[in-house]
Amino acid sequence: MSMDRRGFLHRAGAGAAALGLSAFGAPALAQARTKVKLGYLHTLAVDGQLWLGIDRGDFAKHGVEFELTQFTTGLELFQAMIGGSIDMLTTGAVLSNFPARGQGKVFLINDVEFATAQLWVHPEQGVKTIADLKGKKIATTAGTTAHVFLDSALRANGVDPKDVELVNQGMANAVTSFISGAVPAVALWVPFNIAVRDKVPTARMLVDASAYYPQAAIVDGWVARNDFHDKHRDVLQGIIRGWASANDYFIANSDAALETLQKAHYPQVPLADLKEQFHAQKMFTSAQWHKMYADGTVTAWLQKVTDFFVGFAKIQNPVPASQYFDAKTYLETIKA
Repeated sequence: MSMDRRGFLHRAGAGAAALGLSAFGAPALAQARTKVKLGYLHTLAVDGQLWLGIDRGDFAKHGVEFELTQFTTGLELFQAMIGGSIDMLTTGAVLSNFPARGQGKVFLINDVEFATAQLWVHPEQGVKTIADLKGKKIATTAGTTAHVFLDSALRANGVDPKDVELVNQGMANAVTSFISGAVPAVALWVPFNIAVRDKVPTARMLVDASAYYPQAAIVDGWVARNDFHDKHRDVLQGIIRGWASANDYFIANSDAALETLQKAHYPQVPLADLKEQFHAQKMFTSAQWHKMYADGTVTAWLQKVTDFFVGFAKIQNPVPASQYFDAKTYLETIKA
């Protein structure tokens, strides 16, 4: 189910040759490093800054060395973290689910899934508007970014989510069902839209998540196991500093960063497709995030998605985002 990369030690400057940028140099070799077991999803909006930070030596510079394990779903990530096999994880919308059950602390946000979640339909099957979906089948993966987005889209257009038939499948199977015509609609996330666009020329995208921004936003981010969060604040600060350096480099040098990422970590994804994924996410500089942590914007976004999970997953006595989201560590580490 997952690809184990533990034991593969990412050294300072290890990716410098791949980046072709000698200016990165080597981080201070005298810096003691803490090994952190990190689980991740391999999609640009979730692991873009992670790979850049490793390759550039940003995390190593701040005393952090990752032992990485790739997972295919956020559910698997949280199961591993709750079981103690990883210390922390980076994922999508599901970070508003398990922490609301008291399982993990959110401490770092990567980006907003601005237009990564999309709703596609077959007009020839009688679906030309969202209102036409009433009583129809919609394929998606329950409990994911796509499902949260679908719920928002339906409600915003006067359709009760109970009035559609949700076909819960893994995303690859959901897209296959749509392409074959077995269902008239699919709620997906990029890059699955590429297969739909290429194989079904008549398919139409009705809406993407950007339509509901900034009132609602699905964010990607990092979650630490409760005990790790409580005992290793210095490590969290090192991760935040390394992430901030990689993130701000990514924004300032997006073309070069994407070329590097494609060659080193996404060789199976054409560069044009990776750039499309990049433009579907919304990134902010570390200073801009500081403001949104401080003014409650991030907390409100997280809470809105938690409200969805409370209803969908029947979470009893949910922990509010104001308690499971640790904004303080970031605010004390990164200055505006």
